Amino acid sequence: MASKIQVQKNATLSGHRDCVYALEGSGQEHVFFSAAGDGMVAAWDLTAPENGELVAKVNTSVYALRYVADRNLLLVGQNQQGLQVIDLQAKQVLKSVALPKVAIFDIAYVAELQKVFVGMGNGAVCLLDGSTFALQTIVRKSDQSARCLAYNQVTQELAVGYSDNLVRIFDARTMELKHELAAHTNSVFTVAYAPDGKLLLSGGRDAHLRVWEVEKGYSERGYLIAHMYTINHLVFSPDGRYFASCSMDKSIKLWDAQSFKLLKVIDKVRHAGHGTSVNKLFWSAHRNQLVSCSDDRTISVWDINLG
Repeated sequence: MASKIQVQKNATLSGHRDCVYALEGSGQEHVFFSAAGDGMVAAWDLTAPENGELVAKVNTSVYALRYVADRNLLLVGQNQQGLQVIDLQAKQVLKSVALPKVAIFDIAYVAELQKVFVGMGNGAVCLLDGSTFALQTIVRKSDQSARCLAYNQVTQELAVGYSDNLVRIFDARTMELKHELAAHTNSVFTVAYAPDGKLLLSGGRDAHLRVWEVEKGYSERGYLIAHMYTINHLVFSPDGRYFASCSMDKSIKLWDAQSFKLLKVIDKVRHAGHGTSVNKLFWSAHRNQLVSCSDDRTISVWDINLG
């Protein structure tokens, strides 16, 4: 497989004392956040990646982070304990939002609608007011976990992947259920809209990457057996021309977003990749760097040269 893409490991960041589950961007393309099973939330600077800065410490593991750009806030989903709203400038907790005492798997913030959506371990999607963060309503279409969320700016739709194997598409303004996508044979762990809003990608425990055509009522364009085990996360490159997947099989894969051809495999043998499950990815516009985190407690920074 001849590929022009060159990948080089730029840094290995250690500091977390447990599996690292969450990565999130910030208002500056060279700064990102991480969170882990140790309850620590850290900020990292890609221009000097060795030193993480502790942003918050909560009592339980954290699977989900979301940055609120217009107010420089960080939303932290602490499992069983609700949502913490952190003022990054003042470095203090602005608000704690009580939610059902279950795991928080994903958070989406939609500035244009002034809403926050939270995917919960009991199958609920909690809607919060985007300015006060008050809980407004709880939408429950399944009794199995709402694992992942993605917002389509073009259609104002919210895609939610569930552990009952379905992807449900909601009108993000009204939370009216518009589509139920049944193709996965196991829990859906990740959903991602292409930047132009025309395609939705989904992946999960069945290791299948599925492609849905938004403008055709989410008809399925096709699927790939993308990994050996669970696909944990999918992320598009800043320019939208590529996307990356990561898996419980310890690998990261880079794909062409038009042809869906596999372009590169990043793993332990070839690139000194992670030794255990790769949980999340963050693709930064800073030098086109891809950041990954793992059950091995480390974060890796990859220089992606697209030739």
